[in-house]
Amino acid sequence: MSPEPVPPPPPPPRPGCDQGEPLATRIDKGDEAFRAGQYETAAELFRSVLAGLAQPERGLCLRLGDALARAGRLPEALGAFRGAARLGALRPEELGELAGGLARALGQSGRRLPAGNPGGVPGASSGEPAASAPAALRDLLRCPRCHWLLHEPVTLSNGLTVCRRCLELGPARPQARRVNVVLSGLLEKCFPDEGRVRRLAGQARGLQRQQQPEAALLRCHQALELAPGDNSLLLLRAELYLTMNNYEPALQDANAVCQNAPLLTKVMCEVFFPASENVYQNLTPSTQSGLLTTTLKAQCHSEGNTQPLDEDGEAGSSQNPSENSDVFRGTRSSVLYFLLGLHQEEDKAVLESILPIAPSAGLKRQFPGDLEDEKDLNDSPGKIPKKEADSSPQRDMNSDLGGSPELLIDVTDFECALCMRLLFEPVTTPCGHTFCLKCLERCLDHAPHCPLCKEELSELLASRNFNTTIMAEELIFRYLSEELSDRKRIYDEEMTELSNLTRDVPIFVCAMAFPTVPCPLHVFEPRYRLMIRRCMETGTKRFGMCLSTEHAGLSEYGCMLEIKDVRTFPDGSSVVDAIGISRFRVLSHRHRDGYNTADIEYLEDEKMEGPEYEELTSLHDSVYQQSVTWFTSLPDHMREQILSHFGLMPDREPEPQSNPSGPAWSWWILAVLPLERKAQLAILGMTLLKERLLAIRRILVIITRKMNSRQELVNSRQRNN
Repeated sequence: MSPEPVPPPPPPPRPGCDQGEPLATRIDKGDEAFRAGQYETAAELFRSVLAGLAQPERGLCLRLGDALARAGRLPEALGAFRGAARLGALRPEELGELAGGLARALGQSGRRLPAGNPGGVPGASSGEPAASAPAALRDLLRCPRCHWLLHEPVTLSNGLTVCRRCLELGPARPQARRVNVVLSGLLEKCFPDEGRVRRLAGQARGLQRQQQPEAALLRCHQALELAPGDNSLLLLRAELYLTMNNYEPALQDANAVCQNAPLLTKVMCEVFFPASENVYQNLTPSTQSGLLTTTLKAQCHSEGNTQPLDEDGEAGSSQNPSENSDVFRGTRSSVLYFLLGLHQEEDKAVLESILPIAPSAGLKRQFPGDLEDEKDLNDSPGKIPKKEADSSPQRDMNSDLGGSPELLIDVTDFECALCMRLLFEPVTTPCGHTFCLKCLERCLDHAPHCPLCKEELSELLASRNFNTTIMAEELIFRYLSEELSDRKRIYDEEMTELSNLTRDVPIFVCAMAFPTVPCPLHVFEPRYRLMIRRCMETGTKRFGMCLSTEHAGLSEYGCMLEIKDVRTFPDGSSVVDAIGISRFRVLSHRHRDGYNTADIEYLEDEKMEGPEYEELTSLHDSVYQQSVTWFTSLPDHMREQILSHFGLMPDREPEPQSNPSGPAWSWWILAVLPLERKAQLAILGMTLLKERLLAIRRILVIITRKMNSRQELVNSRQRNN
């Protein structure tokens, strides 16, 4: 009698696995980690939850298995699924992640799109290229999750595109995304028959879930007429026949699958029916089919039994020495036996004896959740995987279904509905519409809605998550390279024109600005949102500030501002931190996309030498001291307000003419003095430092007299009282 296995001590907690947290919180964190593509973390979280339960939960076992399969840890994943099988018979839809992991481990079938006819359509060879489209196009249009031709493509927030069904197979996501209209139209144009097969297969699975096997079977028949040798459709039809207790056709379909894909059949038999592993190598595909379908039939007959089936298909017994009935004294012990990895070496040995590569090799890449790592999945668009001699295709969805017209991809397939030009930096909204990035941003400046369907896009605007649609970009680069070059040339010309800092300079018509003085702005108008965004995109980060005038529209003089920082709010408005750097005079002005632009010339102070310079230096020191005296005489609350808005007063510069615009402190004092805009503008246009210093002195004298007179009046009233 073998002793009961002793569970190993729990592993040390990994990052994100706080053992003190409630179980529900850890489960939620595990689901979130799975969605984010952090499968190792998700697996550890689910394992820690299972370790803390009095009785294992079947759903958590399946979640653990899915996470381990995605992480490429197949032996451990098998243990998790074995544990789930002890708590209830496994259903086909629960084995999607495991089957995907096994297919990826097989090396070739899960990593490329066959260009030939893998399902055995008469008259086609698996080595012949498809006639309807180049193999390169198929490779570009493959789903990064299932690695088959896309069906109902959905573009995620990070720019990757996957099949809708692949998205639905993962944990529930808070935001639903619709089918990408552009890519869906391209698939319908280039692969119309295959798209019809995929639609029929999807309808059949939906009817199967709704427990309408007769209607589902009709869809299966229609799909198999187009793709007679498709393994997935044969398996689906076999499931439907089993549901309807029609075993003979089910056996025939299962036998056909075994004939088409013997290697995958061997993997499934070795993993889930280990009792036959000593004799399996000597069985023909026909006998393998009988073994597999007989076991499935036995499971179907025993569904009413409350005791779960063992791996050999018989309830309550096992011929595997590692699963002897003397070893297990309860369901919890048998489940923990698999969850804690005590069966891992046996599973690993089985996988290594079957798979052409080690189960972990080639699986280091994590397959995507909603926030996939683009680096791992974004293959070069021009790279077509090399065909391997021992490949065993799994599906017929990529085969040539006959009669497709010659492939013609033109600009109209990738035309922006807003600018009516070729998509440049294409971005797909959650509602499935694709636009140029710049076009979409300009529309969102006016209203947070999709320009076509008017769906709310407030969340997209708040997140500013405008990632380009990778697949559309690759297709344009590959098949419309000349048009893309022309489109990029136009864009570069526009950027060059917008980068000019003397002609058509963007002008913000708002307030008075001075060199070296901070000028924070709240930007909320659509035209100025566009202007600030262009300043950032061109890299100049500069724009002019002018006052508005009644007749001319713009003041004659202005100040060039440089953007230091931009903070964007969820509604699309922003706070721009800018600072003045130089003065200019407006030569002419016009409009561009709603905002003002102007041709300008920059202003610099005239240099003085000799006795005039000595006189200027003396005046400079005197006016500086006068300014400091006035500022310190202000009430405390006024000084605090000035300092909070304009910052500290700059120190006196030893060389008054070191800056072409003059000393920084002189502009600071002009910004804080209570002057009319007309007077400020006149001083801004002066090109002699001596004139500006004299003007500041006169203003300070007048303000000081007024302050003194006001104070004397207050003192007089106090004496009278």
